[in-house]
Order: sequence, then structure tokens, then C-alpha cells
Amino acid sequence: MTSRTAGGPVRLAVELDGDGAHPAAALGDERPSAERLGPRALIELVLAAEIAGFTLVTFDDSPLPPPGGLRLEALSRAAYVATRTNRIGLGATAHVTTTEPFHVATQLASLDHASHGRAAWLVGAANEPDALATIGTGPLDPAGLRREVTDVVEVVRRLWDSWEDDAVIKDVATGRYLDPDKVHHVDFEGAAFSVKGPLITPRPPQGLPVVIAPEHLVDEARPDVVLIGGSGLDDLRRRAHRARDSGTPRVFAEVEVLLNTREPAETRLKRLDSSARWEHTERLRYTGSADGLADLLAWLGTVVDGVRLHPAVLATDLPPLLETVLPKLRAQGVLRPPEPGETLRAALGLPRPVNRFAASRG
Repeated sequence: MTSRTAGGPVRLAVELDGDGAHPAAALGDERPSAERLGPRALIELVLAAEIAGFTLVTFDDSPLPPPGGLRLEALSRAAYVATRTNRIGLGATAHVTTTEPFHVATQLASLDHASHGRAAWLVGAANEPDALATIGTGPLDPAGLRREVTDVVEVVRRLWDSWEDDAVIKDVATGRYLDPDKVHHVDFEGAAFSVKGPLITPRPPQGLPVVIAPEHLVDEARPDVVLIGGSGLDDLRRRAHRARDSGTPRVFAEVEVLLNTREPAETRLKRLDSSARWEHTERLRYTGSADGLADLLAWLGTVVDGVRLHPAVLATDLPPLLETVLPKLRAQGVLRPPEPGETLRAALGLPRPVNRFAASRG
């Protein structure tokens, strides 16, 4: 595989949940979980990713605790690192099935304010019986789940727009903090809930924080970024074309990564799988050298707008990404790192949306 010869700059994201994507990622790491997964380790990982040139870090989440331990929910992790970074995007998973829409909108708006415009929402739709039991209900049928995703994403966007950009006036002479004519009720009626609004938080710096969704939710979420997988490179190319045809502005490929270290990647994989097998998913999976991965990412940049990497073992697979893969892509002029102070929308080449209420007033 050769380096890329055409296409725009590739943007890279990395998933930083837990010990890594492999279910046995903690194998051989003798550090206590509080040290591996605590706030200091989280800050170090995110800062290293920012310095290396990643556009976005993401934090997975679920209604249930992960096997073998507890974790702080994703939005809290993103908020914790928001003021300690200045250019990397912060994407947090929140599930439409188990989180109140008003709370999702408020937390993401607050994250966008705290990060000066670098928030992203990874739309989750957990629908397993154990997950839904956490809120005292049961799974939705397929049509009900699709409607729930549609309703929640739509009302969250409306709530972000419920304050116009210039609603806050801070008029000391009259003692007015805001212009009430520019704060709006959304009056949303969904299939399972209603929301009157407005939000308790002014409009986020990005207007609408970036919405990211997997390809099976593209019609319901109408995301800014769709995440695609593929059984191989040809299948991924077909899915990328289909995602673009859906009108989604940006397409990111999902790639799991297990790299050569002092032992070959295939040997590492067999050793990890002997403890807990890493089942194949919809994502592409790369095992091999760091240079080979750099070439693959450069080629993917001719097919998609970006790639989200899922390191098998963060402690082992993230360092070569930071020290070899991203520097090689930067030297080739392939990687597009975000600029300091740049919003995530700007880093992704997305426009800032016009407020719907201001637009309707003309």
C-alpha cells in the first residue's frame, strides 16, 4: 500500500475509554485500576493526544458499569479535561434511551462552554434489557427505538437553539441579564415525552455541538459525522459512498489497532485472546507495524474525512500512535491537526449553524 496521492487532509480521533478496545487490555498491567483509569491518567492521555495532533478524543459509556470495575460517566470525564486542553475535540457518549433529553442538552451545552466550542455528542441507543432496567423499563421495539432516537436528537438541537446568540445582554443600567424575546420555548411533543424548554444554558459557542452517530442511526440522528465500519476496504468504500449519499457532512472510518511491539502484533493478539477473545465487530481491524498503519490511514484519507482509532491496549498501542504514526502523517502533509482555540466544527470544516428562531424571524 502506498501513501495517499489525492484527497483532503485526514482528521484522526481516538477512543480513550478504559484500558483499551481488547477485553483483556488490562492483562499484565500491574498498576491498580485507580492509577490506570484515574483522573491523572486521563489528563495525561488527552494531553498526549492533543500534542500529537488528534482532532478528537472520545469517551465511550454505557448505562451499566464495565466488567470488573466502575468508571465516571463520559460527560463528566469530558468536562474534567475541558479546561486543561485548548484545541482537541471532546466527544462523550450519551444514550437516548436512558438519559433525559433536557439533561443531555444541558450537559453538552455546558461542556461546549467550558471547552470554548469543542464538544461532541456520540449518540448511543442502548436497548438491552439490563441497560433499560437501570431506569425501570424494558427494551423498545425497532420502530420505537428509531422514533426515540429521532425525537431525542431533534429536541436536543432545538434546546441548544432556544437561546439566540445575542440573548444575553448584561445591561447594567436596566439590571437586565437577558432579552426575554430572544429566549424561546421549544414546545416539543415526542412519542414518549414532551419538553417545553427553554434550556437553562445559553446557546453553545458552536451553536449546535457536533453530533456523531454510527451508520445504523444515520437516518434518525441526522449527524454531522457518521461512523462507518466495513468487512474490508472495498466494503468500507461502499459504505462511505452510501453515507455521503445520505447527506451526512463528514464520514469517519472506525479502525481497531493492535501494533507490533517487542513481540509481533499477531503474537500479542493470540496472547490476549487466550484470556478473553476479541470478537470481530463492524470495524476494520489492523494488526501490524506502525508504518503500515500510517500508510493505511493515508489511503483512508482518500475515501473518508477522518478515522477513529480504537487501540487494543492503550498502554501499549497508544505510544506508537503518538510517536510514530501521527508524526509520519504530519511529515507527509496528510494529517490536519486542529489549531489552538479552534472550535471542533471549524477543525472538521463544518459551518456554525444559524439559530432557527433568529432565522425564522428573518
